Amino acid sequence: MPDTADTPAGPAGPAVELLVHGVGGTTPQEMLDDPCPVRITGDGTAAVYRRSDDVDAETRPGGHRDAPVPEAYVWSNLTSGNSSRALWLLLLPFMVVNLAHWMRPSARGHRRTVRLYGLLVRLCGLTLTVLFVAAACEVALDLVAWQCAGTRACTARHSWLGFLSPAEGGWWSTPGRRLVLAALVPSALTALLWYLSHRTWNAYESQQPPSADAGRHEDTGGGALARPGFWYGRRLVARLRAAHTAAGLLTVAAALVVPAAHADRRPGGPVVLDVLGWLLQAALAVAAGVVVGAVCRRGRSEKRLDRRIDRHLVRQLPLASVVLLVLAAVYAGWSRPGWRSAGRLQADVVFAALTLLQGLLVVVLAVVAHLLYRTHRPASRTAGDATTAAPAPAVALRGLGGPVVAMLACALGGVMTGGVAQRVSDWLDGTGHFLPGPPVLLTWQASVIPPLLLVLLVLGGRLAGRTLRRARAERAAVAREHPGEAPDAQRTRQIARVRALATLTDDAPLVAGAVAAVTLLLGVAAVVGALLTDRTPARAAADAPALVAGAAETVQALGSWLTGLGFLAFVTSGRRAYKHASARRTIGILWDVGTFWPRAAHPFAPPCYAERVVPDLTWRVTTWTRATGGRLVLSGHSQGSVLVAAAAWQLPPSVRRRVALLTYGSPLTRLYGRWFPAHFGQEALASLHRDIVCWRNLYRPTDPIGGPVRLPEEGGPAVDRAPLKDPLVYDRTARHPLPEPILGHGDYQADPAFAEERRQLLDRLAAEVPAPRHGTGQPAEPDGSRPPGTVQRLDAGPQGSAGRSSG
Repeated sequence: MPDTADTPAGPAGPAVELLVHGVGGTTPQEMLDDPCPVRITGDGTAAVYRRSDDVDAETRPGGHRDAPVPEAYVWSNLTSGNSSRALWLLLLPFMVVNLAHWMRPSARGHRRTVRLYGLLVRLCGLTLTVLFVAAACEVALDLVAWQCAGTRACTARHSWLGFLSPAEGGWWSTPGRRLVLAALVPSALTALLWYLSHRTWNAYESQQPPSADAGRHEDTGGGALARPGFWYGRRLVARLRAAHTAAGLLTVAAALVVPAAHADRRPGGPVVLDVLGWLLQAALAVAAGVVVGAVCRRGRSEKRLDRRIDRHLVRQLPLASVVLLVLAAVYAGWSRPGWRSAGRLQADVVFAALTLLQGLLVVVLAVVAHLLYRTHRPASRTAGDATTAAPAPAVALRGLGGPVVAMLACALGGVMTGGVAQRVSDWLDGTGHFLPGPPVLLTWQASVIPPLLLVLLVLGGRLAGRTLRRARAERAAVAREHPGEAPDAQRTRQIARVRALATLTDDAPLVAGAVAAVTLLLGVAAVVGALLTDRTPARAAADAPALVAGAAETVQALGSWLTGLGFLAFVTSGRRAYKHASARRTIGILWDVGTFWPRAAHPFAPPCYAERVVPDLTWRVTTWTRATGGRLVLSGHSQGSVLVAAAAWQLPPSVRRRVALLTYGSPLTRLYGRWFPAHFGQEALASLHRDIVCWRNLYRPTDPIGGPVRLPEEGGPAVDRAPLKDPLVYDRTARHPLPEPILGHGDYQADPAFAEERRQLLDRLAAEVPAPRHGTGQPAEPDGSRPPGTVQRLDAGPQGSAGRSSG
């Protein structure tokens, strides 16, 4: 519940506190402590609410001099709204690789290296698209249409495939036509990914910033987040969507052409079809080169609001791929007497090439990231600054956070695709073992999961031991913070344990780095083993000693089951999220963290909600301050603090003078500064501190997410307040006869320090901003003129959209 302690409006006009919630979302009723809040602007997806008594607060300034008017911006429906969000689980690897794009180290004067970094991440994203479509081709074309439908025992077990059986002699019974029919599945998957990307762009990311000068870039030192085009990446998303759609369709076309061309090269085969096969393969190679070229073109344009779209490329590339797919279907479906399906389709080489390519890209990406990290020299602090702020936390993994996350994205894609192939193969085959099954490489990749879990178990044990030691060390600190109070051993241990657990967030780089390194090594071993032996691990170790052979068989069986269970977990989670709102909210928390960034590396990633939220906030702040001349506190909790900081970067300088930042439970430095140093590093946050009139940050030692910003003092109070007490009262007192809870990451407004800091921010704003002109409600500019774009009537007034109900 927002506190309403005394906050005089003063001569600078009315005051508003714009509350922005964090991950998981909440309701306007909870944020405003009002059972019937009114939506004053926005829609059912994201909107600004006020208490019913505060709708016309600006027209009654005398009645609101004792407190700022609270507003609540609710954006949770962007990530955890309707049931279609369950489909976003399929896009998890795409989201993770998109994060890798934004994790590059800071760099100044190394534009080519920065572009190379972005190019490598985009190529990683392209391999993931090809991997997903290739896995769909493996299931539909190889396992179902080629192996099962071509085997009498399998079609007898699955009668719904009877019309494809060669024994029936039907029109669809030939291998080529069976493959053409099965190609509808990966083609539909590609079309679904295209549709989701296109629809979510229109719904989420098509908002434009309010600045009339958005076409020009004013370098204020704030980095990329201050650029006009940062939150409007329409051109790149459209181009990448066309390229990835074409890549998926070309993958399906290749899955049709290659087996048919192989059959045409048999002795005595038709010469005309053989020539057509070579021509189609050459055309597919050329088209694939064009796709790679489209991905390799220059990335985002952030210095200006780029409204252009490469229409010739966006339209012609997918259309040409569709034409090639149709030609491939006609070619593969042509009658070839004597062509029989036997064994597996030649997918082993494809998956091996993809795995090796992904590993190579990650290694090169690591080299580039290391060069950027080594060559960057942050601005030096003065001796006085060094004594006023704690040292900034180190960049995660010494700048290798992006390559590590890209490796995890590739591994996650391999687990998902391998799990699908393994489960479908087991379902089709049953216990008969009459099918060759999926490619050998997928079995090898599944077999590396048990060793990886063993590494995780060892890491978990190490972190558990470290946490216990930290908890013991914190007991003395808790006792020192409560002198003169009767010691309570159980209460002290409870507080110390929560503080120690809160520090586990800082160990995330260790876990991610270890998992990525082990995954890379085991992945290389799996590829080498599959290529050298062309047999599964159990069969390759059949001639080894009994102990080795038994271990190989156990690891293979366990890995197969774990891969299948992982796939089933995804399906179950998606089904549950489709039916239950609570499950959708849980999944929404994951998207809140992972989809803050625009889609710069993969167009099929879940949509970026910040491309809707940041323009919403900047529009609201700009129009309100210019219309009223009042003061506004952007109050953000958790992920909301990141959003208000991003919005503050986008505000015009004339508006920033009337805006203060109040962040609490903020991951700006603890998470974003460590993992995204190029955009939330100390230099970028210091520039925001200079541009904003005043900024205050609150945090608790028990908070596992929020932490200090660690910026030096620059002519005013430091950004960080001393750590808040948690719990507020150590033991039972006359005023608190019941034990106070440990709040951790939530309910910062319950601390009296919150209202105190907000009052001080508004007092500082009152001293900084000019008073409004009498009789107009408009602020006086330095030259005495009226600010451009101001209006007499509030956009949220009762004559506007204030009367709409929140529903």
